[in-house]
Amino acid sequence: MIKRITAVASILTVGIIAGCGGGSGTSTTAPAAQISGVVADGYLQNAEVFLDMNNNYQWDGNEPKTMTDSSGKYTLTVPAADAGKYPVVVHAIAGSTMDRDTNQAVPNSYVLCAPAGKTDFISPMSTLLQQKLAANPGLTMADAMTQLRNQMGMPAGLDMLADYIAGSGAGQTQSQYQTMHQVATQMATLMGSQATLVMPSNSVNAGRFQTMMGVIDQNLPGMVYAMNTGTGSAFMTQMQTQMQTMLMAMNGGSGSTTPLFTNMTSSRYFWNYSGSKMKPTGGGTMGM
Repeated sequence: MIKRITAVASILTVGIIAGCGGGSGTSTTAPAAQISGVVADGYLQNAEVFLDMNNNYQWDGNEPKTMTDSSGKYTLTVPAADAGKYPVVVHAIAGSTMDRDTNQAVPNSYVLCAPAGKTDFISPMSTLLQQKLAANPGLTMADAMTQLRNQMGMPAGLDMLADYIAGSGAGQTQSQYQTMHQVATQMATLMGSQATLVMPSNSVNAGRFQTMMGVIDQNLPGMVYAMNTGTGSAFMTQMQTQMQTMLMAMNGGSGSTTPLFTNMTSSRYFWNYSGSKMKPTGGGTMGM
């Protein structure tokens, strides 16, 4: 039986009623809620976390915002009506956000996110799931989870939104979560490598971000294979180069990303940009 990792956070709704004045005169403020969770590649300290109410991946002044603590934990106070309604987005900030895997500041900025209501553990894995759902409105969370498991060769039922750092320590699924952690680190490196194109001048180019995640999605089986066969460095270099070429060719970052998120139902295949199925040679051919 697969051992599930217990969620590390929850959404707590708190009603706030404030009285003012004397006699029978009262006024009320809108009920508030707290959304709490953890952010990781490794646990990320001093990362910016906000409720993305307009799906543009960058903080706007009316959106609740906070920073992660030394353990990567965050708590957002939001209107109760908005809890579980919008994605939560994270900005890891170059030179400021600390990665507790290395105890060093991240060298490049990058964006993480998680689907609305699934924000207990925000990581590259939750980011990929969020992008699958955004690119394919008819896709269910269960189907997106199945796709991600198949792409990574994970067993049925494994929680791909679980805290893979906590899960790496012990238990029946220890090795699977160790693999997730290693792949998540590679994903964060790839995201950061495109910072100048995806996050120019502290803004976020949504089209390029979505396309970048689509490229990672297509090539995730190859990343796992390369990591397991000791060819990860060469594979990552090739991905970075080809990803940069593709993002630079985008006209202002516009264009549909849906074809990049082809429905991947088998870990034995990759897909190229046109959506054509390609069987890998020895499991390591990129779908690029």
